Amino acid sequence: MMRRVLSRLARSRLARAFRREDGTASIEFVIFVPVVVTIFMASVEAGFYMAKHVMMERGLDMVMRDLRLGKLGKPDHDELRTLICHATPMLKDCESILMVEMRPMSMLTFDMMTDPATCIDRGETGEPDIDYDTGSSNELVIVRICAIQDPIFPSTGIGLQLRADAQGGYQMVAASVFVNEPD
Repeated sequence: MMRRVLSRLARSRLARAFRREDGTASIEFVIFVPVVVTIFMASVEAGFYMAKHVMMERGLDMVMRDLRLGKLGKPDHDELRTLICHATPMLKDCESILMVEMRPMSMLTFDMMTDPATCIDRGETGEPDIDYDTGSSNELVIVRICAIQDPIFPSTGIGLQLRADAQGGYQMVAASVFVNEPD
């Protein structure tokens, strides 16, 4: 008898608890706010990525213009990297994260660099082997740069998709082409 009364009492309390409508906004808040915040963080990440990438491409184009016009002569890897970094102020610690590749390109086939860009891996010591051949007179040369940047919000979808090195950075690559003027 006592069990029936307790069982009926528990069921009626449980039924009243399910009929209550207070707290329903909390459930919607808990479900939707993380989604909205994640979308916001991903859009901020994408905006900074695009701004850095555009500035890196602009810096490369400015240096390549000076190189095409003959103002720079034949700079070595470190000089070219320094010039690109000065033209790209948005990249933090540019000189230690930027890698420059330069390779002559066949004017018969116009084969582009199909191999992945060589980037600095901050987890390793020393610089990787790179192609840096400035080419000869009247030769088409392709220049490709790669920079490693840290994501602002690494847990968003964009930060997770752009991983490149062991420390969680993502790579940004830009390329340009120029012709060595005849001597």
